[in-house]
Amino acid sequence: MSQQSRFIYSPEYATYYFHADHPFNQKRLILTHDLMQAYGLIDEAQIVQPRYATDDELTLVHDRKFIDTVRAQGHSDSELPQAPSYGLGTEDVPCFPKMHEATSLIVGGTLQAADIVMNGQASHAFNPAGGLHHAFRGRASGFCIYNDCSVAIAYLRKHWDARVLYIDTDAHHGDGVQWAFYDDPNVLTLSIHETGKYLFPGTGDLSERGDGVGYGYSVNVPLEAFTEDDSFLEVYNALIPQIARGFKPDVILTQNGCDAHAYDPLTHLSCTMRIYQEIPRLAHELAHELCGGRWIAVGGGGYDIYRVVPRAWTLLWSEMTDRPLSDGPLPLAWTSKWSGDSELPLPTHLFDDVHPFPPIPRRAEITEKNRVIMERALMYAPLG
Repeated sequence: MSQQSRFIYSPEYATYYFHADHPFNQKRLILTHDLMQAYGLIDEAQIVQPRYATDDELTLVHDRKFIDTVRAQGHSDSELPQAPSYGLGTEDVPCFPKMHEATSLIVGGTLQAADIVMNGQASHAFNPAGGLHHAFRGRASGFCIYNDCSVAIAYLRKHWDARVLYIDTDAHHGDGVQWAFYDDPNVLTLSIHETGKYLFPGTGDLSERGDGVGYGYSVNVPLEAFTEDDSFLEVYNALIPQIARGFKPDVILTQNGCDAHAYDPLTHLSCTMRIYQEIPRLAHELAHELCGGRWIAVGGGGYDIYRVVPRAWTLLWSEMTDRPLSDGPLPLAWTSKWSGDSELPLPTHLFDDVHPFPPIPRRAEITEKNRVIMERALMYAPLG
């Protein structure tokens, strides 16, 4: 068992809870942890309890009035008058008790991952509760209250003067992180996502390339709806190595949303579990090639919490620990435990049987459009 990886985890992460009908459900973390255990991929020595981020750490990115409002709202029995102006109390971000504490624990978990990797305690660290990439300096957005990705990047810049490569493969554009570092040439944000023509947050166009000295350091590849595995991976494998080698990062931070899967109820991409083995594999190789293995991973989107998220993040962890998994039946202990909870039948195998997936009639056209978009994205990227 590799001791070069750490898993930042606590059942307390489940306190980040909007309500029973909200699509963002942290029960997915419990399901994932259980599946990792069923595979024998994780032991207690690798698990690190998260800490709370301090207000000073949060203000590396967030406005203090916003933080004060989040804290006050989480301890109020009614909605505060100023809450809507901070993006709180909306359909996407309903108010809930102890909002500040629940979210700062997630941010603190990602900061712990950063400390572990940068201090050399382990080469890799994964905070599955992280990946809250839509929150802005003074506003919650898209299920995200504080932005752990942005706070961690600012923390890496402040304490290690590190050049940070941020790779976001969530189906939704990583808008909050992009805008936080839009003019910083020491932070390269790279987002491969479904086009905003049809999907929240509606940003992430090719024309969003950075500003001032940061021009070129924001790279976006908006994929066509119904993109399948082959096209997704063609773009990913052609783009990521060129960008990473040109930028020469000190550390790589990956946001590993798994809502590009065909089962996901909120997006329109048509990928399978195959991409969730390939995405971390390349990130892992580049981390060792370019920055001494320093790789911080966080979670992100993923709204089919039974059929997709546990398998995808177990594949990520298997890559981080050099314990690659091949296809086969899922552990019986896991499927037996959770089959009664899921409204839909659980998958029987680690990878998907692609035969039930309907063919995409515009596949060739979608693939060609994605190829053109990728080539255009590379035109302005800093390639060395």
